[in-house]
Amino acid sequence: MKKIDYKKELKHLYNASSKNAEVVSVPPMNCLMIDGKGDPNTTPAFHEAVEALFGVSYTLKFMIKKGEQGIDYGVLPLEGLWWADDMSSFTAGNKDEWKWTMMIMQPEFISAELAAGAIEQVKRKKPSDALSKIRFEPFAEGRAAQIMHIGPFSGEGPTIAKLHEYIHGMNCELAGKHHEIYLSDVRKAAPEKWKTIIRQPIIG
Repeated sequence: MKKIDYKKELKHLYNASSKNAEVVSVPPMNCLMIDGKGDPNTTPAFHEAVEALFGVSYTLKFMIKKGEQGIDYGVLPLEGLWWADDMSSFTAGNKDEWKWTMMIMQPEFISAELAAGAIEQVKRKKPSDALSKIRFEPFAEGRAAQIMHIGPFSGEGPTIAKLHEYIHGMNCELAGKHHEIYLSDVRKAAPEKWKTIIRQPIIG
């Protein structure tokens, strides 16, 4: 059986330095996505979205492993795009006004039809309103700068500032949405050890 570790094959996208920011080129990739709004700490829809995305992603993994493809691969990390209609409320930490798209990248051999079948499987086992909100579509980010943040989410401010300073130092501008990639299982790891890649699309 063929085994694929996408975090190794796409190392430049899922392994960043915590000391220095860097520029990466992110190719178009298909993702499972759910949109929402509200404080991720208190909004039930956020937690339902995350659970639904992982439920479908793991169902796809086992469908591929047991199917004719015969490929065993690791499910990719959860990722989030964050913004607000008034970005001052985003930077000020008014989390009730935050908007988000949570997503998990899917391998190239996962089709829209396979994703729809996996969603139906999960619906039968564990119904959830979030499952009907999942969409499967390509995500093209292009040129971006990124850095690793180690520690709780509440302490990301200085890391984000360092990333933005790096971008402006290259005479580039921020473009697109604030992007985070969650490498740690927050249910098991201590907050001071959480690893999150902070990524920001750029132009210039």
